[in-house]
Amino acid sequence: MSSKVEQLRAQLNERILVLDGGMGTMIQSYRLHEEDFRGERFADWPCDLKGNNDLLVLSKRR
Repeated sequence: MSSKVEQLRAQLNERILVLDGGMGTMIQSYRLHEEDFRGERFADWPCDLKGNNDLLVLSKRR
């Protein structure tokens, strides 16, 4: 096992770690449209939803 993995495990045993990544950038690569963000649940929502990536867990479930 690499020393970096060992260091990570040691830190996990002692504290809460927050891992952050470029998820929004990855989602943008799919070139989703307004309809993708709306789905059935938000079909009649009164404002634009495109770019609200958090909604995708509700509107674009797979």
